Amino acid sequence: MLPTFTTRTKNGLSRSSLPGKECCLRAELAAFLHMKGSIQMASGRIALTVTTENPAVARRIFSLFKSLYGLNPEIFFRQKTRLKKNHIYLVQARGEEEVRHILRTLGRLDPQGLLMVLDRKLLRRRCCKKAFLRGAFLAGGYLADPNSNYHLELVVDYEEHARTLARLLKDFELKAKTRRRKQSHVVYVKGSDAIASFLQLIGAHDGLLGFENTRVVKDMRNRINRLVNFETANLNKTVEAALQQLEDIKLIEATIGLKRLPASLRPLAELRLAHPEASLKELGAMLNPPLTKSGVNHRFRKLRQIVAKLVP
Repeated sequence: MLPTFTTRTKNGLSRSSLPGKECCLRAELAAFLHMKGSIQMASGRIALTVTTENPAVARRIFSLFKSLYGLNPEIFFRQKTRLKKNHIYLVQARGEEEVRHILRTLGRLDPQGLLMVLDRKLLRRRCCKKAFLRGAFLAGGYLADPNSNYHLELVVDYEEHARTLARLLKDFELKAKTRRRKQSHVVYVKGSDAIASFLQLIGAHDGLLGFENTRVVKDMRNRINRLVNFETANLNKTVEAALQQLEDIKLIEATIGLKRLPASLRPLAELRLAHPEASLKELGAMLNPPLTKSGVNHRFRKLRQIVAKLVP
């Protein structure tokens, strides 16, 4: 089974270099904890666990822990119960002291206990906001295949988290909307330009390249389809008009005869009978003297008026 556009984008983004600044490393890891982190007991010790369905993303989370704290967290997986071919990867740092230090440096712990609300100090710099959005996309992002639709969303568990993401996107002039979906909250962005800006913002260069290539091909295909439809519609109108002109001329011929037509109309009527497939421009060129397309069309209207008098 081929990977989805979301998976390909996340794979490319996960393989990109880690941020050079420590503040951005913290912001990106904070996004993972914000969206997919949990605290639990594992083998009698407190453990901080971040989950993902993407092995490349799991490796990036591992690298963030190691780069920031010098830790080598465990990575293991569990099989999904509904879709047996899919796995959930868990990146886990253990030890009360280690976990407390991580939570404290990421603004999730104070003397009163664990904080659910994100520490705004992590996002004071523009570069850190970008890093946080990158982590949010890797943790809970979905990108529709641009061949079918222009739609990007970030899925979180809590409404406050959704509002935080929407505010961050607004800081970069990206209009986002939020809505509830069952037990989750979704922050979504629509429109090809906005999605391209988001991918560039978070450094998803491979995903952006694939997105833009698909968008160019799709736009070109749509433009060609519109042209073909336009030309087809014009051709249909031309054919219908020619058939109507033939019917009018044959009716005149059967009733009063073409010889009784005015001298200005008779040559045109005879030409249409002889060349039923010819365009107005071609008929005009055959007349002597030649006549413009609008002039030919005007004379056919005169023939139509004659027919209207003949038919009761």
